[in-house]
Amino acid sequence: MSSQQNMQNKSNAHITFVGGGNMGRALISGLLNNGFEPNQISVVEANATTALKLYKDFGVQGIGALEQIAFDFSKNNVVVMAIKPQDFNVVAKGLASKLKHATAPGPLILSIAASIRLKDMSRWLDHTRCVRAMPNTPALIGKGITGLFADAAVDTSDRTLAETICNAVGQTVWVSDEKLMDAVTAVSGSGPAYVFAFIKAMQSAGEKLGLDAKTARKLAYATLEGATQLAHNSDEHAGVLCERVTSKGGTTAAALDMMQQHGWHEILEKAIDAASQRGKTMGDELGKN
Repeated sequence: MSSQQNMQNKSNAHITFVGGGNMGRALISGLLNNGFEPNQISVVEANATTALKLYKDFGVQGIGALEQIAFDFSKNNVVVMAIKPQDFNVVAKGLASKLKHATAPGPLILSIAASIRLKDMSRWLDHTRCVRAMPNTPALIGKGITGLFADAAVDTSDRTLAETICNAVGQTVWVSDEKLMDAVTAVSGSGPAYVFAFIKAMQSAGEKLGLDAKTARKLAYATLEGATQLAHNSDEHAGVLCERVTSKGGTTAAALDMMQQHGWHEILEKAIDAASQRGKTMGDELGKN
């Protein structure tokens, strides 16, 4: 798609968020910072306090309930399902009646609900123009990464529009097989928690060695941030970068040897596999209805 077509697609879009929680709020903020106008965004949010805050902060229209959605079919409508996976079935079935009256092909549905599969989404919505997305919490500061999957019913322009929305809070990657979305969830969706746990352990270790809490925290946080940026800006494999910090018989080697003895690499791989398997199980369970 040309940049002119992309701009046209973007300028004619109207995005309706179903759910105005943290991730929805992050996306709204990101979109407004990336050229979208407040009148291009609506939010279905039953919590009046949340809806009012979204209006005060961003100037976006609040809609109290699904029944009150009124699509303008002269626009390229997108519905972002920013709700909990456990609520998806009921909300999708409630939205389905609105989609039946849509001018073909109807709104693009972009779901950021973990583990909800396209076949179930499409079945509940009675709609095939759907994209599945898995963002992560660094999106709250514009540093997220989102995994995306769509089937053949979604054309290039829709894929570009889905990318544009998700890129407003970071980066995107597409996967070719929906089964890989469980891996995306396990690596990047849940990934920030692994990093936070690692930082916590580093800080705790520093305190046990005699550092005060403030100093240990600053050292742990800055080290992780700096090392991540160094790796990100390097063309070399992380393993090579690790070797460069490690002198034979030195302090780093002692630490890595101890980690290896306790099987930290295998533990992390098993942990990520457990998250992936749980994602698959959740998808099975949530799709039964």
